[in-house]
Amino acid sequence: MLKQLIIFLQEDLAIPSESINLVLRRHSLTPIQLPIILWQYGLITMQQLDLIFDRLETL
Repeated sequence: MLKQLIIFLQEDLAIPSESINLVLRRHSLTPIQLPIILWQYGLITMQQLDLIFDRLETL
């Protein structure tokens, strides 16, 4: 599930790999926690966070 989420973040939302890797290196996360941490670090917007949670419901 985490791999599918990362692909969505990179391909659909154009979140840079560096941003995702930064969060993954610093935290041991579940797929639900990853978007929250990205948002807390200011790496995604609230709109993107909503889109991610919508996507997580379908995974």
